Amino acid sequence: MKYRISGGMPITEKGIEKKDLLIKDGRIEALIDPSVPVSPEYKALDAAGCYVSAGFVDIHQHGGGGSDYMDCAPDTYLSATEAHLRHGTTSVMPTLLSAGSDALLGAIKSYVAAVQDKRIRTNLIGLHIEGPYISAEQAGAQKKENIRVYDETEYKAIVKAGEGYIKRWSVAPEVEGAERFAAFAREQGIALSIAHSNADLETVQRAYDWGFHHVTHLYSGMSSITRRGGFRVPGVLEAAYYLDDMNVEIIADGCHLPLSLLAYVAKFKDHSRIALITDAMRAAGQDVAQSFLGSAEDPLPVIVEDGVAKMEDRTAFAGSVATADRLVRNMVKSGVPLSEAVRMMTVNPIKMMGLDLKKGELKPGYDADICVFDADISIKAVLCGGKMI
Repeated sequence: MKYRISGGMPITEKGIEKKDLLIKDGRIEALIDPSVPVSPEYKALDAAGCYVSAGFVDIHQHGGGGSDYMDCAPDTYLSATEAHLRHGTTSVMPTLLSAGSDALLGAIKSYVAAVQDKRIRTNLIGLHIEGPYISAEQAGAQKKENIRVYDETEYKAIVKAGEGYIKRWSVAPEVEGAERFAAFAREQGIALSIAHSNADLETVQRAYDWGFHHVTHLYSGMSSITRRGGFRVPGVLEAAYYLDDMNVEIIADGCHLPLSLLAYVAKFKDHSRIALITDAMRAAGQDVAQSFLGSAEDPLPVIVEDGVAKMEDRTAFAGSVATADRLVRNMVKSGVPLSEAVRMMTVNPIKMMGLDLKKGELKPGYDADICVFDADISIKAVLCGGKMI
């Protein structure tokens, strides 16, 4: 199918333009002046004055639509990805929680099977494992009984089961065995990220040299300034700002990070180093008051209120229920220019993960994964691979 998307404002690397998009064979063929005529075989799509951007890319998502990627059920990936696709997410990196070896291996096999499922319209761009080699002191909503030190036999078996699909692993660099693990992960082309970590700044600096170039959900599950014998010691949070080349991701749902803190991150980190993530759990895209993290076989009950998932005792958040459009909307509300906010949800995640994909930008030859949305970041149309959703 060939399309001409006209009457919109494409968001490109140059900013917000007044161009028409030509779509052919699932790819962007060209951006042209609205006055240029084309063959009538191009079906007209009127963007009606809306913005047109590349499809959103979520590199940290646990589920949605009532499903979690730990479920391993036949329709898990279909229901979760469809819930987010309606809100503009055309590419996703499904994320697994800390769990026992058998549960992790089962979830990995589920991903491998999902890649072959023709019903799934969203692009599955790799698997992200969060844990289990993290700090119990910074566990957050992860079950402490599933946390452990690095086990070389285990993580090599996990990578083998992943058949090359594991593209990212979030772990704590201060846990015993981290340097050896990092060397192995780099050999496998896996992007390393610091998560649920109690490391100090010096440890993070060493970890950066080992290949840890990303910080998972900034401000959540990480050390900050502490005192040792009265002396202040900076932690992961401070290191994320101190290291200019360190990439960060933020849960821009307005709950995990309020608008004021979103503005703070955008002020002190280079925008090219910021990615927006949902960190969404199974309740995303649902109107429910209760849910749970992880699989049904190993559930962690949570409540859903105030636009976020919380632990039952309300002492901490337990994941977001956000969709990507909400993240972009909040960044704009915080004062970030729309074109910059969109890049944080499109091309930045692709580059940070080192993925060799023609996604995340409106350029000739790139995949026609496209969102059309109004000034309120309300999604009006989505194309994935040139097909209308």
